[in-house]
Amino acid sequence: MCWSQHRGDCAECSRALVLPRCRIVEIRSVRVGVVAIRAVHTGFYLAMNKWGRLYGSKEFSPNCKFTERIEENGYNTYASLHWRHRGRPMFLSLNSRGRPRRGGKTRRQHLSTHFLPMLVS
Repeated sequence: MCWSQHRGDCAECSRALVLPRCRIVEIRSVRVGVVAIRAVHTGFYLAMNKWGRLYGSKEFSPNCKFTERIEENGYNTYASLHWRHRGRPMFLSLNSRGRPRRGGKTRRQHLSTHFLPMLVS
């Protein structure tokens, strides 16, 4: 999975207005309010371990389940369904360089946890 900032340094990334395949993810509903996030290019599921670290999993597991919440500002947040840190949910979050942040350091109100899903054809 590719979570880094878009630099346009590869042939696929350099085309204008085209998302590289490595950046497209599929969000599937597991049940009401619970989703699984899968990279289209690699087929890996996004997962979070008990320390709040993100990793790619070839097999779907409980670590791959995230609760999806639509915030008041229209953005979505994703928290691990399986793991918590000191009683608080651990959120999917990216820093300013596009690298994942540990779930224990995140809060729902942090802008780094807010995502805007887009349809890609």
